[in-house]
Amino acid sequence: MKLSQKRSFAVSIALAGFSLVACGGGGDSAETTTTTSSVAPTTVAATEAPTTIADTTTTTIPVPVMPLTGLPVVDEATALRPAIAAKIDNHPGARPQTGLNEADIVYEENVEKWTRFAIILHSTGSDPIGPLRSGRTQDINLLTSLNHPLFLWSGGNATVTGLIKKSELINMSASAASNGGGFFRSTDKKAPHNLFAKTTNIWALDAGQGGTPPAQFAYRTDGSAATGTATAGLKLSMDGNMHAAWEWDAASGKFVRFHDAKPHVDSNNVQVNVDNVVVIVCEYKFSAADKNSPEAQTVGTGAAWLFTQGMWTEGTWSRADNHSAWTLTDSAGKPMLLTPGRTWVELTREKQGVVVTAGSSVADTPWP
Repeated sequence: MKLSQKRSFAVSIALAGFSLVACGGGGDSAETTTTTSSVAPTTVAATEAPTTIADTTTTTIPVPVMPLTGLPVVDEATALRPAIAAKIDNHPGARPQTGLNEADIVYEENVEKWTRFAIILHSTGSDPIGPLRSGRTQDINLLTSLNHPLFLWSGGNATVTGLIKKSELINMSASAASNGGGFFRSTDKKAPHNLFAKTTNIWALDAGQGGTPPAQFAYRTDGSAATGTATAGLKLSMDGNMHAAWEWDAASGKFVRFHDAKPHVDSNNVQVNVDNVVVIVCEYKFSAADKNSPEAQTVGTGAAWLFTQGMWTEGTWSRADNHSAWTLTDSAGKPMLLTPGRTWVELTREKQGVVVTAGSSVADTPWP
């Protein structure tokens, strides 16, 4: 998206309410405007007083929302900037990570022996962010729908690097961005699990290359409660015997994450938490860049689970192409709507996840 397109988006934010008032349409809950128009007095008999007829129309003006969270826009400049898609290490030597609780969306991918995170920052940045690791060919189809995101990574082999350069992702690797990206090696971790950068620097390097991201999911906009089946959480056995669990925490209204039986905390010692967990069951094939590298197939359709507000819904996901957002549909054919807020997406193979029913213990539920 070029600068002119960004300006168009800004105008759409500013005028979103006006267009709906003019049309008398409905939308998200927000400010209510009442308009009263007076009609000219009606001619009556001399013994009657003139009357005025009042026509009152009430319309609802929608509040502009951030595309990747569905939460209200607080700052227009932030809403217009491109997304940063950062590849974050999940090796035990990389933990605790920085930036997971700041991300609007996190994708967890199977890679060789472990999982890796593609975290999407748009509403909020993270200085620093990391540890950063290499990208994979699966990132191209997964992230293209973000409209030229700034791809922050340590680099990759020649084939992956060449494909990234030919893609619509904006290459912000350690070598491409150089010192301008705020890259540094931390002293509390060992290489290669200690490379960090700064999102403030990466956004400053954008120079109009990236575009404002469109929404990737559909959210409930009327403040209604989530529907579905009550759940205590879920457990996942990803590749390389990597175990992760999510548990519903009613006190915070969030799903909180565990590695094996231990809370997964970030570098601020805050347990990783989100408003929504989406499980995308997809096929993995071998990457053209490395026969040992799995490549998630995120274009097409497959089974999907949505966990939000302590409820669980089963359905299907679909994406027509790599420019398309996620379409989530329940078994009745209705949209599966997320709670406005932050979202974690698990890209799993079949039988890598199990739902924990309400009233059951996540800790005592066997791994799938």
